[in-house]
Amino acid sequence: MLHGFWLKRYDVDGDYRIEEVAPDGLAGFVRNLADHGYVGANVTMPHKEAALALSEPDDAARTIGAANTLWLEGGRLKSTNTDFEGFLGALDASAPGWDTRGGHALVLGAGGAGRAVVYGLLQRGLGPVMVANRTLAKAEALRDSFGSAVVPVSWNDVETYMKGATLLANTTSLGMHGEPALDVALEGIADDAVVADIVYVPLKTPLLAAAQARGLATSNGLDMLLHQAVTGFEKWFGVRPEVTQEQYDLIAADIPAS
Repeated sequence: MLHGFWLKRYDVDGDYRIEEVAPDGLAGFVRNLADHGYVGANVTMPHKEAALALSEPDDAARTIGAANTLWLEGGRLKSTNTDFEGFLGALDASAPGWDTRGGHALVLGAGGAGRAVVYGLLQRGLGPVMVANRTLAKAEALRDSFGSAVVPVSWNDVETYMKGATLLANTTSLGMHGEPALDVALEGIADDAVVADIVYVPLKTPLLAAAQARGLATSNGLDMLLHQAVTGFEKWFGVRPEVTQEQYDLIAADIPAS
């Protein structure tokens, strides 16, 4: 639905399809994308790390440690990770100037999505970036990868580090349909803070509802999903597409409310 919207809007003679590929068949499939009729692909779990190893990654994919976008260039298989672009693009659209407000960022979660978000924040020159994870060692691993601008903090201290934060980003699955709610209080967060949640089922998680009740700017997972798709479409079809409200509304209508 997402790429189909752009294919129609830009009158591109192409297609975007779903392929279910078992782990043991991944290498054969991605090394022969052209034989399957493809000029590239998105890659989702559990294949992102394997796709990185099978391709020529750019700095983003290499540093984040996972590839979600593949394309053929001169017969060579290239890769990147556009999750950080999606996160930044969504914030730019939802809260222009969010990265000029000072303070610190607080990122919840240190998994693959957390790594992409932290990479993006550091690319924008933000710091310090506090990373809270239930397993502190995983947050410490991000500091080891990205340097001293990343500050690992205990999950039990989240509300302490909420004070003065100008950005809160949830990169965990908490709040997703079928998962427990994210139980954090927004007391103490800066009055001009932005709250982002990468979850998009539901579109308005309890975290985002609480933020909006405080009058804070928010960004949801569908915003991120749309913006992360831009680079892939450009690589494959030669057109840089624009994310629009019409497209957002079309896809949002297909997402369960809770």
